[in-house]
Amino acid sequence: MDCLDGSLGEFRNFKKDNFEDWIKVSECRFGHLYQVKLKPQQEKCALKSFDKTLCADNFYRRIIDEASKIAKVKFEYIVPVYGLCNELNAVVMEYMSNGSLNDLLASHTLMWPKKLQMIYEASMGMNFLHSMNPPLLHLNLKTSNILLDDCLHVKISDFCVIHWEESMDQTEFMEHLTVRGNISYIPPETFTQCSDPPGISFDVYSFGIVMWEILTQQKPYAGCSVTTVLLQVSHGKRPSVEMIPEPKHQECDQMIDIMKQCWDEDHRKRPRFSDTVRKMEALNQSLNIPKQIQIQNGDEGQESDYPWLVSPMHEMALPEMPDLPSDDHPATNSILSLLEKREFGSFRHSVKKEHVCTQFSGKMSLLHYTVASGDAESVERVLSLGAEVNCTTARGYTPLFIAVLHRFQDIIVLLLEQGASTTQVDEDQWTALHFAAQSGDDRAVRLLLAKGAVPDAREKKGWMPLHLACQNGHETVVRVLLPRLSEASAGQGEAQGRTPLHLASAYGHSHIAKLLLSRGMDPNATDNSLSTALHASAEKGHNRVVRELVKSEVSVDSADSRGCTPLHLAAARGHTGICRTLLIKGADPECRTLQGWTAMHLAAHRGHGATLVELEGKGGSVNARGQSGWTPLHLACHQGEPEAVAKLLGAKADGNASEDSGGWTPLHLACNSASVPSVLHLISHDADVNALNAGKATALHLAAQHGCVPVVKALLLNGADRTLMDSSGSTALNVAQRCEEWEIVQLLEK
Repeated sequence: MDCLDGSLGEFRNFKKDNFEDWIKVSECRFGHLYQVKLKPQQEKCALKSFDKTLCADNFYRRIIDEASKIAKVKFEYIVPVYGLCNELNAVVMEYMSNGSLNDLLASHTLMWPKKLQMIYEASMGMNFLHSMNPPLLHLNLKTSNILLDDCLHVKISDFCVIHWEESMDQTEFMEHLTVRGNISYIPPETFTQCSDPPGISFDVYSFGIVMWEILTQQKPYAGCSVTTVLLQVSHGKRPSVEMIPEPKHQECDQMIDIMKQCWDEDHRKRPRFSDTVRKMEALNQSLNIPKQIQIQNGDEGQESDYPWLVSPMHEMALPEMPDLPSDDHPATNSILSLLEKREFGSFRHSVKKEHVCTQFSGKMSLLHYTVASGDAESVERVLSLGAEVNCTTARGYTPLFIAVLHRFQDIIVLLLEQGASTTQVDEDQWTALHFAAQSGDDRAVRLLLAKGAVPDAREKKGWMPLHLACQNGHETVVRVLLPRLSEASAGQGEAQGRTPLHLASAYGHSHIAKLLLSRGMDPNATDNSLSTALHASAEKGHNRVVRELVKSEVSVDSADSRGCTPLHLAAARGHTGICRTLLIKGADPECRTLQGWTAMHLAAHRGHGATLVELEGKGGSVNARGQSGWTPLHLACHQGEPEAVAKLLGAKADGNASEDSGGWTPLHLACNSASVPSVLHLISHDADVNALNAGKATALHLAAQHGCVPVVKALLLNGADRTLMDSSGSTALNVAQRCEEWEIVQLLEK
């Protein structure tokens, strides 16, 4: 194989010299991951090397044996494997530019549509693996093995790293799993007395935990030791559903049902991935946006939703007590066990200076663990033994960060008195003040500011503590921060240009929006996509915020980079009350997007009948022509929205208007979408049943093609001419015969 294009199924043994521009992306216990470029094409690849001194003797040999099979696995939601590099004990595969789902969940807040999409895509990938003959078990499914491509679509990775062998006993298999940090994803039957080898239900259980992680953006059993997790899971406990954030998407209850079925105690009751995919497809129908009316934002095909990556939510991995005992630091681990048991008196009596200097996994210190325990006297004792108050973990977290996240006020005071830095940052440039603002801890915010915390400090994506407080609805924190900021600083946007007012408005925090406006924040400030706070609140349906904004000097007809006004966005979402508010304030119902759509078009496309009535009553045209000459009625018929069709026809919409590109009338489109009520509404309003499109097809041709018997009957009863031929010389009968719609053939032959 000379290149990668078109040859992903071929298996190649690469040489080290085939690669250049080596960049280490990450490292783990068993090896390293590099981004490399393949000579001479300069195509990016990922090279995952395995340290043979740390892996079992037969581990890489088994990878070699499996790799040729894996290379043949070609599917949209599976990471392609290109081959091996035996010189480096490495697997070569597609480079996934956006890393792992595990990292994304910890760094951004995902909106519901994106969460559902990712769960669906992961289920598709797993269903593909299980549909192979024999089924290809993953046995290593977790969010860190679900990778993301350039467009943040999911691809399953590392599905042959863990393997069950006939000679293997349950204990040995458990060791393979736990050593890779998989404890949260292991089904209970694996560590009970069951001696059966793992089957497809193993992966289904793991997928249930992955679903929970995506829905909550939390880590399961956070802070629990391996032993604690095993005990909890074996007694039927699962991660808390209560941690799924509000407000929940309308499909969330069904998602929770699927998730609970996946982690059922009885492995025989867990659904197959084929069943899960089918259920997910039904849920995802509500998320699809037809191409005819996508609201463009730069690149073709980008979704119209307000950006779903709305926040750099920063979730710190809190200290997790290591399993005890350990051979690495037996004396110190004995001390840690006292913390875990909350035997603080014994801890303070036993801890010595030499314990304080011990460094644990992830560069954790004894002080980090002591702060996490919440006992101020123990923290004071460790500090008195010489602990460095500003020591950092591998990710840059200081003990102060941990105290702030836990809201341990007395420990925060103690650390600050001992010289804890309020300006120190973690690897993402977050300060302790960022964490306090995000969690709404106004007392901690005051303490930090009093000790020199910088109120307008920016993390790497430009977010100030004020942005976080506004996004999360912490009004008290906002009131504390605002006097410390200049008017210019308070109104600045983060990297995407969103100001604190944008964020408060997008999340419906009307009291904060009112406060910001009273402090002089510009209601017409735009983000990088030219959206104002009014765009955000109108699209999200936050009536109170919209009312506060329109009281100010806000421009109600401001257009974003797609040409959408707030009225467009409110109409597309069916927020009739907001449309009324905007129209009363002078919003123009005839404003056009860059594609030529009015608010009436968008409401018709989504089937929002009440919104259509409101728009028409305030001067909106029911016959406005958008892209390719489509009217609102064309869109409602195309989408199969009979309520919208009825409202438009009742408002005198032209039922016989032909669109420009193909001469289709609304009746053609209603028949094409097999919407019986829409067809009946059109016929009752004198739609021409024999109108021809550019291909000379009638509505009857289309109904016959789609096998819709009720529509064919309705057309025939209302004068449809069965003898008319389309441009290919076919009658509706010929079309029905060609499509093997025999019931319609009988109707047309009568």
